[in-house]
Amino acid sequence: MTVVVAAGTLVLVGCGSDGGAGAAEPTDGQVSASTAGSPSVSPSTAASPAISPSASPSPSPVPVTGPDQVLVTMEVTGGFAGVHKEVTLRGDGTVHTDDQGKRAVRRTSAAEFTELRTLLGDPALDDVSDFTRNMEAADLFQYTIRFDGRTVRTDRSVEEPALDRLLDALGEWLPER
Repeated sequence: MTVVVAAGTLVLVGCGSDGGAGAAEPTDGQVSASTAGSPSVSPSTAASPAISPSASPSPSPVPVTGPDQVLVTMEVTGGFAGVHKEVTLRGDGTVHTDDQGKRAVRRTSAAEFTELRTLLGDPALDDVSDFTRNMEAADLFQYTIRFDGRTVRTDRSVEEPALDRLLDALGEWLPER
C-alpha cells in the first residue's frame, strides 16, 4: 500500500495484485481522507510532488576586503612522522606556507585565486560538522581549517565533498617533504 501525504491530506492508494506497481491510476480500492477545512487532493495530483526541489545555489567566490585579509588557514598535523604544515591564503592572492619552521610565500594566478575563493564560497560548507574524527584509527593526519569565522577539525574519515575539495586544493600549496 502506498501512502502519500500532501497539503494536510492523507491519500491511501490501494494494493493490487501487481505488488504496488502501476498505482498511479485510481483503483476501486483507493481511499481518500481529508481533514476538515483542508483542501482535498485529487488522485492525479497526490502522486505528483507538491513542491519541486530547488537546485542548490552554485558557489560564488568569497569577497576580498583587503590584501591582508586571511581568507583561509589550513593546518595539517600528526601522522606517523609527526607532520606539522600550514597554508594560509590572503586577500592579495598570496599563499603563505610553513613546514615545521620552513616558511615560503607564493602568489596564485588569477584563476587559482578565483578557484580557491569559489571553493570557500560553496554553500555546502555550511552543513559540514565542526569536528569529525575516527576514534578507532591511529596516525591519521589531523586537519584544522579556519575560514569565515569557523574552525573545522577533521581527520577526513568522513566524506564531506565540499570540504574535501577545499582541503585538496589547499593541500596542493603545501610543501613536499
